[in-house]
Amino acid sequence: MDLLERFRDALPRVVDDIRTLVTCESPSDDLAALAASAKLTAELGTAYLGSEPEQIVLDGRPHLRWRLGDGPRRVLVLCHHDTVWPIGTLDNHPFAVADEVLRGPGCFDMKTGTVMAFHAIAALAETDGITVLVTGDEELGSPSSRQLIEEEARGCVAALVLESAGAAGALKTERKGVSLYQVTAVGRAAHAGLEPEKGVNASLELAFQLSAVAALGAPERGTTVTPTALQAGTTTNTVPAQGRFAVDVRARTVVEQQRVDTAIRALRPHLPGAELHVTGGPNRPPLEAVSSAELFERVCRLAAGQGLAEPAQVSVGGASDGNFTAGIGVPTLDGLGASGGGAHADDEHVLVDELPGRIALLAALLADLLTSALPDPAGAR
Repeated sequence: MDLLERFRDALPRVVDDIRTLVTCESPSDDLAALAASAKLTAELGTAYLGSEPEQIVLDGRPHLRWRLGDGPRRVLVLCHHDTVWPIGTLDNHPFAVADEVLRGPGCFDMKTGTVMAFHAIAALAETDGITVLVTGDEELGSPSSRQLIEEEARGCVAALVLESAGAAGALKTERKGVSLYQVTAVGRAAHAGLEPEKGVNASLELAFQLSAVAALGAPERGTTVTPTALQAGTTTNTVPAQGRFAVDVRARTVVEQQRVDTAIRALRPHLPGAELHVTGGPNRPPLEAVSSAELFERVCRLAAGQGLAEPAQVSVGGASDGNFTAGIGVPTLDGLGASGGGAHADDEHVLVDELPGRIALLAALLADLLTSALPDPAGAR
């Protein structure tokens, strides 16, 4: 039986496993819910992978790690079990399957991807060298798991990320890097009616800085610099003594990310007597196209061998844990999870009939990476 036929036969069980994970709500900010989700995910993974995971709790958040076999680590499979949905979401958006569309909070981002990984690995004749890491804080930016992810990736020939696919099932071969900043202006308060001239208006300082920061974007290079949340002042009759705004930066290359970082840190006050303070910086490095090129070409060859359509590829602005693995030089391919849509939205859904082919392709890629040579990942060591 070939892989595609195997997973077509297994589809009812795949859907049932997705139901198991989706109906265990696991918002990133609820430690008790995360603990319950980690326990359930560990039990499901143990049934398919044949061994229990190590549970690694960092800052109260549970992460699961399976190191399969005793040989050198070759492939890291990355998943996460936390979601953006608060407890009680299932009451309004229950798990459901109708007309080959599966729905439920976290189904697309990314509990289906975790189930896909378990089924794909269980189908392999040899699993020695695979590490499966299911983290519990990805939706927060992976504050506790980043170091763990990078440590597990070092020395691997590939990192495969089971985040959801792009439109029409496209694999994500490029992700922008993310930088986050807060720009704070400090002025001097004064009565707005009696003696405004004695004040230093932090709102006016911010107005100047907002324009300067927004001008750092470079759309022709794929770089966006977006001032977001803004706060200033205390009362309507007081010259604002302090204010601040947040900045979201997305960049396709490390060079661009560093250019913007240098420019933001070089901001200087515009008004006499004002002070300016910048905090924050790069949060995730870019997953540049060069990091995924060889793996994507490999997937296309394997798809043809499995009788599957050649996958498309897409560049996206959102980040994932794949940014971290690519950032330390490990070849990384993202978007290998479910086809569907609606991540973080009420219409979150998975296309059920696409699952067998996607799991088959993942299994073929894993088998190929365990048995055939890739360029030596010297940059990852």
